[in-house]
Amino acid sequence: MLEPVFISVMALMGIGATCGLVLSVASKVFYVYEDPRIAEVEYFLSGANCGGCGYAGCSAAAVAVVNGQAPPSVCIVAGMESAVAVAGVMGVDPGSAEPLMSKNECTGGDRADNQFLYNGVNSCQALSALYGGQRICSIGCLGQGDCIAACKFNAVHMGPNGFPVVDETKCVGCGACEKACPKNIIRVRTMSERLLHFNQEDDALAPCQQTCPAEIDIPRYIRQIKEGDYEGAVYTIRERNPLLLTCGRVCPHPCEDMCRRGIEDEAVSINQLKRFVADYEMNSGRRLPIPCAPETGKRVAVIGGGPAGLSCAYFLRRLGHSIKIYDMMPKLGGMTRYGIPEYRLPKEVLQWETDGILNLGIEFQGNVRLGIDYTVDSLKNEEGYDAIFMGVGAWKDYKLRAEGEDLKGCFTGIDFLTRFASHQQGDSPDDVPVGKKCVVIGGGNTAIDCVRTLVRLGADEVSIVYRRTRKEMPANMVEIEAAEHEGVQFHFLAAPVKAIGDDQGHVKQLEYLKMELGEPDASGRRRPVPIEGSETLMDIDMLITAIGQGPDVSFLEKEAAIKDLEITRWSTIDANPETLQTNIPYVFAAGDAQTGASLVVEAIGGGRRAARAIHLYLNDEDVTPIPKSLRKKHIPESLFESVDGIILIKRTPMPEMPVAERIKTFEEADLVISETDAGRESNRCLNCCRICYDKDSCAA
Repeated sequence: MLEPVFISVMALMGIGATCGLVLSVASKVFYVYEDPRIAEVEYFLSGANCGGCGYAGCSAAAVAVVNGQAPPSVCIVAGMESAVAVAGVMGVDPGSAEPLMSKNECTGGDRADNQFLYNGVNSCQALSALYGGQRICSIGCLGQGDCIAACKFNAVHMGPNGFPVVDETKCVGCGACEKACPKNIIRVRTMSERLLHFNQEDDALAPCQQTCPAEIDIPRYIRQIKEGDYEGAVYTIRERNPLLLTCGRVCPHPCEDMCRRGIEDEAVSINQLKRFVADYEMNSGRRLPIPCAPETGKRVAVIGGGPAGLSCAYFLRRLGHSIKIYDMMPKLGGMTRYGIPEYRLPKEVLQWETDGILNLGIEFQGNVRLGIDYTVDSLKNEEGYDAIFMGVGAWKDYKLRAEGEDLKGCFTGIDFLTRFASHQQGDSPDDVPVGKKCVVIGGGNTAIDCVRTLVRLGADEVSIVYRRTRKEMPANMVEIEAAEHEGVQFHFLAAPVKAIGDDQGHVKQLEYLKMELGEPDASGRRRPVPIEGSETLMDIDMLITAIGQGPDVSFLEKEAAIKDLEITRWSTIDANPETLQTNIPYVFAAGDAQTGASLVVEAIGGGRRAARAIHLYLNDEDVTPIPKSLRKKHIPESLFESVDGIILIKRTPMPEMPVAERIKTFEEADLVISETDAGRESNRCLNCCRICYDKDSCAA
């Protein structure tokens, strides 16, 4: 009885052993390796298997992440924490874990004229394949709603004006709408991608936005003001410009020169509207939260706390990098604090703005000088910074190179304004002695700031001496007019020759030559030519020379690490104008240090541009120019000679303190417009895009 059982057991064991052997061999022959990271990534996904990410469940999404076909933020349900965890598994920059958001950049819709009619064709893809679509605008939305059909989350709907509108509260960033759009008008980007997008030739841009050095989406924030969405307007501006309070007060608004309404009417008061919403936030009692990308572990030193340095630091911090600002002055702001008088930009307003930037987690060390207290070499090799931004400004006044300009009572423009501002805010105990008969040489904004400051300091007579005419003065016209209203005298076509002193070495007279305009020079302005025998003496007891300023690059004498840093013949830092990277790969520069003395808004735009390049450098990517960059250029088809259908509506005037009151105080002279006026002025905006604009239908 036992023998058959024994035989059966042995047979089964033999079969089992054979199967095990076969399976063992098969496992070696047919072995399929699975990356262990796939399971780790899948663990951090939601487990919903909803397919909203575009993959067939979480397992497929995890495989796509590991294979580099999907970002760490692929899961549209799990959120930021999941994305950061996945980024950790993959060992990639956590910044790439940011959530995606869809945005339609075209607001043309039914405003756009048709050049073709397609009977029975109701697909954007089909329209695009046939001569590019029916719209006359080559890049505009076709309006058939392919993106709406593609969205599985009901986050895109057709707006009342014939173009798709994204509901950000429902958008999960899956990208289906972007894939469906043949015109690349609806785009899905992370916050960092939006911060680092610059104007390109094929973007949907109004002429004002093309002109703005900071590239702010002007039509969008004015439209938000019109709708009463003031917080949204602040966020729109801050996506391009972190100093909206400052710019709302001191920007000469070159954007308004290209306002389409201005062709037929007065330009929209773009800058007043910017100031309105900037002041709205400041006076609301709370700061709007500013999101930042996850920490990257990279560190950047920013040299200079002026507009360029603040802008670069702000954008790099929002991109997740650790930033420390070094400045030779005790407080942040650079020339906006020490060169712009209190009556134009109150220090408490500037302080509120710079505090908001530091609150992002940016460090600041003041009262330290480059080349004396630290060097680029010490920052790189001792402090361990991965990159260095140089925004050292233009603090070196140009000399007149005339006899007597070093007499007592003679100053240079930036030196005078800085000494007074430092004393005014308690940074310096030294007061600036003010004469009774004061003359300022120059025609720029610094010269105007000097004369208006002297008026407020109680000088009896304040004059400007300028070698050209009023028309050629580079200062902001509104500032020139304000100085005239405040009693400043202008002596045009007058070229200073020398300053004459008394027995104690104090200036007592200015000698100048009368001029006449000759042929145009290289700048296109008619060259002033002296009139023989026209020497004239002017009695004075204080002289300020404000004929321009440039960067002080003397720090290079003590900089072994960057002794080969290329400098232009104007003593500016030579950097690629598109990337702002210098010939030393880890050193970048922008603002007045790179361009020479320029606008605050130019420095802000340069700081953001440098932040983009530094971000690429830190991520070991090629530091390349922006493709199809529109920098300082305009899209030809967007420039009109006439704008039909405009109802003339008077521009909202700037409210200001009465002259008799303001010349006795350093309180802010220009005031903010009311909410009623802001609504009225925003109504004047034509909501322009590249070609489209709203035919004026608002009431006067």
